[in-house]
Amino acid sequence: MSTQMSRPRVNVVTLGCSKNIHDSEVLMGQLKGNQMEVVHEASNIQESDIVVINTCGFIDNAKQESIDTILQYSALKEEGKINKVIVTGCLSERYKPELQSEISNVDAYFGTNDLPELLTTIGADYRHELIGERLLSTPSHFSYFKIAEGCNRPCSFCAIPLMRGKHVSKSIDDLVKEARFLASNGTKELILIAQDLTYYGLDIYGKRNLADLLRHLSDVDGIEWIRLQYAYPSGFPMDILDAMNERSNICNYLDMPLQHISDNMLKSMRRGTTKQKQIDLVHQIRDKVPDIALRTTLICGYPGETEQDFNEMLEWVEETRFDRLGCFTYSHEEKTHAHTLADDVPQEEKESRVEQIMEVQQGISYEVNQGKIGQTFKVLVDRVDGDYFIGRTEYDSPEVDNEVVLDARTDYARIGDFVQVKVERAEDFDLYGKVIK
Repeated sequence: MSTQMSRPRVNVVTLGCSKNIHDSEVLMGQLKGNQMEVVHEASNIQESDIVVINTCGFIDNAKQESIDTILQYSALKEEGKINKVIVTGCLSERYKPELQSEISNVDAYFGTNDLPELLTTIGADYRHELIGERLLSTPSHFSYFKIAEGCNRPCSFCAIPLMRGKHVSKSIDDLVKEARFLASNGTKELILIAQDLTYYGLDIYGKRNLADLLRHLSDVDGIEWIRLQYAYPSGFPMDILDAMNERSNICNYLDMPLQHISDNMLKSMRRGTTKQKQIDLVHQIRDKVPDIALRTTLICGYPGETEQDFNEMLEWVEETRFDRLGCFTYSHEEKTHAHTLADDVPQEEKESRVEQIMEVQQGISYEVNQGKIGQTFKVLVDRVDGDYFIGRTEYDSPEVDNEVVLDARTDYARIGDFVQVKVERAEDFDLYGKVIK
């Protein structure tokens, strides 16, 4: 085999969600294990570079960003500024024939489960002994931790099963091994991700086994926070809340995308639940873990969404007072069940409805944050931004949730450290405080 010096550098570019970030990190871990030079989204391009673009194909905006990125790097290849362009990920899985036809100077296209073949094309071997080892692109103190691939849910609007396939859980043994590897390299927070966390284990253990996995991960030395993202409401396993109550390093945080509350919409979306079941579930979760921060995601402008359906959702958001909330316009996706329906809500109306929901949520977040003034929280310091340290409480996930702002001119902290912070001031989505010595 040729030496590292004579081999090209691989520049990995990641688009889309945290699941893609994880996949890119696994790819980079394999390349490093093959003694190849690998960088993530390097700005200093080199003529010998092989650029691997990990694409997103979820909704229109994400697809366009992926296409634009492919075109950008294929143009650099045409100009002789880079050597090769390889495309992988969800967009490539979903639209490979169309992409090959439209952007033909890309060297190879791969889907979401083609890692061994991708590595062979680059001149590397897939090494089974590296399972669980990754090269992080996030700050080393937190890591997105994918416990399963794919999804078995029939949601009408979602193309994920087309791109990621059926649900496949990783074993508890493999996940514990991966968590130990991450902890040994300084990771303190595991952010558990999957298309559906609460389905975990059904395929390999014959039961929903997330609570058991949580307890095993909680025992890993060095892991101080475990966070749950993307829990599905139908068939929600309540025993994960028992684990949350038992273990101090399992964050009182749950991201559960509910998508809507109108029975008409939930039925058409094929969510397998009802308005009353969702309301009851939120109450049960809050009763069992009173201190929990609940995040949800909603869709506005789904086919057939009437003014009445929307107002029902708006009132429910006002009543429920979610701690965190994201809202998106409906995207009409080919080959999904909802694509057979008329995309009949105008784009301007979709956007107006999103704005109304987020305006209500902004007011809720402001009121909730005002109640935190004078309280002290454990904060994980993520980064420095000018004269400020930026961190998070256990109730906040990176990128999407509230942040804690500390004045670096008067407070000392280190990135990746936990500090105790007393909140002195609060805005809609940010807390401002001082480190308590």
